[in-house]
Amino acid sequence: MMPTMSSLPDLAPLRLALRQTVREAGAMANTYFREGQKTSARIWSKAGGSPVTEADVAVDAFLKVALSRLLPEAGWLSEETADDPARMSRRLVWIVDPIDGTRAFLSGDRDWSVAVALLADGRPLIGLVEAPAHGVVYEALAGAGAQRNGQPIQVSRQAKLGGAGLSGPKPLIDHVERRVGRVERLARVPSLALRIARVAEGSIDVGLVSGNARDWDIAAADLILAEAGGVLSGFDGVEPAYNRPEPIHGELVAVSRGLHPAVIEAMTAGRDAAAQR
Repeated sequence: MMPTMSSLPDLAPLRLALRQTVREAGAMANTYFREGQKTSARIWSKAGGSPVTEADVAVDAFLKVALSRLLPEAGWLSEETADDPARMSRRLVWIVDPIDGTRAFLSGDRDWSVAVALLADGRPLIGLVEAPAHGVVYEALAGAGAQRNGQPIQVSRQAKLGGAGLSGPKPLIDHVERRVGRVERLARVPSLALRIARVAEGSIDVGLVSGNARDWDIAAADLILAEAGGVLSGFDGVEPAYNRPEPIHGELVAVSRGLHPAVIEAMTAGRDAAAQR
């Protein structure tokens, strides 16, 4: 459900300011990026073994200050900031991934992004996904359509799952092929936000995501996809809920609304063990 506009901030200047802020964040991250080479940023491991770089931390700190200045009343949820449960009592909440696809970023793969969403009443109201190494920004405002570098985008018109272009974990694509026959196996996009945004622009027909994605991986791209005529849902067909105590999601599919039923049928029929992301 799209939030009502009553008592929300003036969205036109907020959208412009957010666009500029995300552009600055992307430029900051890009100073550490080395295409085809290891990043210049220091790298360490978080609890659980996931990598983090000084670029993640620097961009997160910049966004925390800048976005809190834009909307002091908004809550905050970010991959690189200790969670504050107070966010769940806020009508407005920033959902931030300073660098989505850190492994790609640190290894010199261009498929990483900066993802920022503003939730209102638990649903994305504004979403931006910038891919600085590609010079591309995806953007959406609830009810106002989605854009890529300022130009309107729409999901693909692929009518059948057989032969469609899929991106995601190999075991999930294998499962689709067992159900419907040959599909086009596209490169797996490391950044989940960017993977979903490419479904929104139509360059990927179906984006698959295995379990354990977080709000910050998907919230911004979810809105962009919805405004481009697509849907992000679990394999049960239910769309994600955000700003919960544990912001973790199960397996997901990003696809056009027309192709959505066929993907859900394929993914729920004869499933094997859950695939790895």
